[in-house]
Amino acid sequence: MELKKYKVLLFEKIKTQITDWFDKNLSENINKEEVYRFLHSIKGTAGTLQLTGLHQLADNLILDIEDMDEKEDWGKEALRNYLFDLIEMSYEYEHFESTLKQQAPIRVENAPLVQLIDDDISMLILLKDALESRGWMVIASTELEVAAEQYYDHRPDCLIVDINLEGESGFKFLESLQKHTRNKYVPKIMISVSNDRETRLNSYKLGADDFISKPIDLEEFLLKIDRHLANKKLFDQSAMIDELTRVYNRRFFEDSLGVFMNELSRNHRTFSLAILDLDFFKNINDTYGHPAGDLVLAEFAKYLKEKVRQTDYVFRYGGEEFVILFSGATDSESKIALEKILRGFSEKRFEPCGNSFSVTFSAGVFMADQPGIEKETIVRAADQALYEAKQKGRARVECGKADPIAQHKKKLYVSVIDDDSIIRMMLTKVLSNMEFDHADLDIQAFEDGRKFLHSNRIEEKGPHFLVLDGVMPVMDGLEVMQEMKKSKRAKDIHVLMLTGRKSEQDIARALKLGAEDYVTKPFSLTELEARIQRLIKRLI
Repeated sequence: MELKKYKVLLFEKIKTQITDWFDKNLSENINKEEVYRFLHSIKGTAGTLQLTGLHQLADNLILDIEDMDEKEDWGKEALRNYLFDLIEMSYEYEHFESTLKQQAPIRVENAPLVQLIDDDISMLILLKDALESRGWMVIASTELEVAAEQYYDHRPDCLIVDINLEGESGFKFLESLQKHTRNKYVPKIMISVSNDRETRLNSYKLGADDFISKPIDLEEFLLKIDRHLANKKLFDQSAMIDELTRVYNRRFFEDSLGVFMNELSRNHRTFSLAILDLDFFKNINDTYGHPAGDLVLAEFAKYLKEKVRQTDYVFRYGGEEFVILFSGATDSESKIALEKILRGFSEKRFEPCGNSFSVTFSAGVFMADQPGIEKETIVRAADQALYEAKQKGRARVECGKADPIAQHKKKLYVSVIDDDSIIRMMLTKVLSNMEFDHADLDIQAFEDGRKFLHSNRIEEKGPHFLVLDGVMPVMDGLEVMQEMKKSKRAKDIHVLMLTGRKSEQDIARALKLGAEDYVTKPFSLTELEARIQRLIKRLI
């Protein structure tokens, strides 16, 4: 017990020193001797307290410092990078040492995504923890309106919904999905305290793949979800056709591109690759609803299939992006064909629920005529041409060149808002190491909610992703979310809430206010990194 007390004091000492250096110190440089003394102290105390890993790491850092120029001081950014492993190890020792063997499997960014809807917050937390213990990603919600947005935005691999939601019925949600997503295979599991025959039959009639009654046997529940996810994976691997648009999917595109490249190498048969992106598609979803957006996607794919040659291939690349492989065509020929398609499609009117609008697209095309060219070069060149088409006003087609200049990316504003300097430092470092094909992260950290709001950062035009602590001095995370909900840019703001394990009411309020997800403290940095990576990829 006495040893535990001194370990707490050690971790507090580390946190205090990090705060002094990176939050309170106005100078840009930190004295090398000061860092040296700090590490010596950590090394000695960690060794005494039998924290072997921390002791060894501090010793290695000291050896590095001894090799430095005696007069050289640390810049804050360099020091932050230098001490990152020590800070991360300290956090894990502090929070996980006693439960190291019970930790959940590390989730990877491409782990299956499960959507869970239940307004019983205790049950929601219990099931979410159980599902995440298997290494699956989980997004949770208590209200159907929020759940519908999440379903269409995140496209889960499995859906679990309670029938008996307060003021609403899970049947209503299931019926809506059955109507608007008839061609998509996503396992749907209904859960309910009602286990009568009529309830079960209604579930299956409305498209449920399984029914589980409450109280739930967790072991049986997890086995069933595992089986449904396995079936979904098998279906996805065997399918060549995108369920919504009925054109080839991205997986088959990878195979087909390989075939075209083999033909180029063996028979010098050139081809062109075009990437098409529907203009302002997010506005369609926001204004007319996701079912209207799905209608546009399906009609666009149908139009493309009708207008290209039988020797050309149309694929849904992802979201509102499509790819066409033009067999034996030059980029000029492909551009002419695409411009004709653009003129025709832009004249088409969509009239969901009495509304009327038209849609255009932008496209980039690249001709592959050099054997030995790499797949990545072809796709990157077409993607860069697409970017140029958007920059020039959209609703146009541009041709790309091999080895284009560095690809321009859209900006995603990422804000870490937490009063714990250690957490801010770790998350800022993790985020700064993330790279995405279509976005650059603009990262800033704030020590409380009021400073974040007063910075007016949220007024920056573009998508925002917030990692937000639920409990902070001055203004906590829930108050920040309430203020952001009033903003005219609320639809561009996506929140991952950090919260304590006991804060059921805080979790319920965060989900109600529109948080995309929550993570309980203490957290595994590796797991949190994977979760953030997945959420951001779905935003861009």
